[in-house]
Amino acid sequence: MGRIIIVSCLLLACLLNSSYAATIKIGLNYPRVGNYKDEGLELRRGALLAVDEINQSGGVLGQPLELLSRNSSAKASKAANNVKQFAEQGARMVFGGATSEEAIAAGRQAREQGLLYFATLGYANEVTAQEGHRYLFRESNSAYMSAKVLGEYLAWHLPRQRFHYIIVDDAWGRSMETALRQTTSTSDRARHGRSALPAGVVSSAQYRAALDKAARSKADVLVLILLGENLQRSMQLVHQIGLKKHMQVIVPNLTKSVIQQAGPLVMEGVIGTEAWTWNLPAELQSASGQAFVERYIQAHQEYPGSTSASAYAIVKQWADAVQRSQSLDSERLITALEEHSYSLLKDTQQWRAFDHQNVQSIYAVRVRKRNEIMQDRFKQHYFEIIHRMDGEQAAPSEDDWQQERGEQLQLL
Repeated sequence: MGRIIIVSCLLLACLLNSSYAATIKIGLNYPRVGNYKDEGLELRRGALLAVDEINQSGGVLGQPLELLSRNSSAKASKAANNVKQFAEQGARMVFGGATSEEAIAAGRQAREQGLLYFATLGYANEVTAQEGHRYLFRESNSAYMSAKVLGEYLAWHLPRQRFHYIIVDDAWGRSMETALRQTTSTSDRARHGRSALPAGVVSSAQYRAALDKAARSKADVLVLILLGENLQRSMQLVHQIGLKKHMQVIVPNLTKSVIQQAGPLVMEGVIGTEAWTWNLPAELQSASGQAFVERYIQAHQEYPGSTSASAYAIVKQWADAVQRSQSLDSERLITALEEHSYSLLKDTQQWRAFDHQNVQSIYAVRVRKRNEIMQDRFKQHYFEIIHRMDGEQAAPSEDDWQQERGEQLQLL
């Protein structure tokens, strides 16, 4: 009897090990602590929802997906090391990140490992321009794309205004400032001043000094090229000082998590951009987009943000490419993705071949008034869409891209 039990246990263990080995692993880089921890939580939620949905439908190539995840702390070196560890664990694709530096470093390491890397919150133009390569794809929009839709809106509604910029001194901050100055004709720094905050930890005194300088500038428009806790703390000071009474505040890349943390009263009236909002699927009659929103609400009792949507879309698109190519080979997947058009969470999007940028509609949005937000069932209906631009119009042309690339005119 004892021998039968032992044999049965061994067989069960073999079956469990066989089942585990049969999973297809993908790796998520996300910040669990630090300046971008709230965005990291949304990345993981979106990814898990996609994995669960795919597995309920039979998996990929008949095998279930398994999500591996590691804390990147929004640090480039840590993100790159995570990619190596994902590869050692057998991951077939890696995605995520909350900064452009992460995307660039992790993308380079992924190429060395022969893995595709999909950037989520890496907005710097360099990600798909100077630093772009065959193994790196970006689902989120670039700084250039945000600047194009904002520039057009501001030219129509706030022409000939004096701007003042406060930026984070990193790849995204610099590229976003350059792009927005170009599209708003505010390149003259003598008239349109600036302050640069260091990447990483910023003291309260540094925030205050930058905002006091903005107040003294007598500018009409205050542009905060900041993300995460840097943006939350700056906006709280903007509110305390009363700068919104005299200036229109622009935040080029808005996210649900920033408004949640800073508070809708602090953020009301702020103008920025989003690639997706939770109510877009209903407006565009996207059945798959509405299904995503409903599943997210069921799981978390709140609306999904664009960060969750990006992670979800990446997993779904990679799985779709695997199914279409019937392969996990990175080279075959690159071929399957390039120039592929699809409609998933809104209208048509495309993975462009020459730079691997996801070309999609971009929206200028304004944060609703607090009393309007508080009437919503989840008190999270934050954004009013005030302007829309097609992806082809917003994204840089191939000629523009080649100018940025210099001598290397194709992805390697």
